[in-house]
Amino acid sequence: MILELSGVMAGYGSGQVLFGIDLQIEAGQCVSLMGRNGMGKSTTIRTIMGQLLPTSGMINRFGVSSITASPYEIAQSGVGLVPEGRQIFPNLSVRENLTTFYRPPHAAQKSSWTEQKVLELFPRLSQRLGNLGSQLSGGEQQMLAIGRALMTNPKLLILDEATEGLAPLVRKQIWNSLYSLKESGQSILVVDKNISALAKLSDHHYILDKGLVAWHGNSLELLGNPGLKAVSYTHLRAHETPEHLVCRLLLE
Repeated sequence: MILELSGVMAGYGSGQVLFGIDLQIEAGQCVSLMGRNGMGKSTTIRTIMGQLLPTSGMINRFGVSSITASPYEIAQSGVGLVPEGRQIFPNLSVRENLTTFYRPPHAAQKSSWTEQKVLELFPRLSQRLGNLGSQLSGGEQQMLAIGRALMTNPKLLILDEATEGLAPLVRKQIWNSLYSLKESGQSILVVDKNISALAKLSDHHYILDKGLVAWHGNSLELLGNPGLKAVSYTHLRAHETPEHLVCRLLLE
């Protein structure tokens, strides 16, 4: 098991956001996390990364259970993050952004990510190696953010809003790169709003609603029940559980 969350609760101050999240990722598996804005997707990722400590529950990363691990310990254990908003270093060149993050592969990893391999995945970056991060387009910055995370040789790659705000052609390039990573055996957790692309890429899907898992299943189950898509943007009624929401949407 690469990652397992069980009954995870978390929030900010007195405001609770997650109310018992259960989630699993197997080695080599791609899993998607979907839901409307404000339903807990980014909070779940922040909790996985140790940026937010759970108030209860269990998080198991690569066979080690801990809810108090610090972000740098989690990164060193093999979790690579592509954060929402990219957050590359604007005053460093493309090459510096990549090389600064290089970490040798873990003992069990069969291959190693290098600058050359990242440039093969994103040829556009090879033309921009000397440019500062601030001089890149949004699409190029996202490619760099993914490449930077890969340079840590992660056992698990997490992408928060993988294609948000990107032009259609660039989005296609990003999805193609993720398909390639999946085929190579890279374990991935991805947040995005493109259900069709996620269904093609991911082995399993989780839909969050108000800090709970409203539904989870595989791509055939997701695409075979069109009503499930509405869970991503339909509000719960008073006293309605996420499970009741799914049933209501399938029956309406």
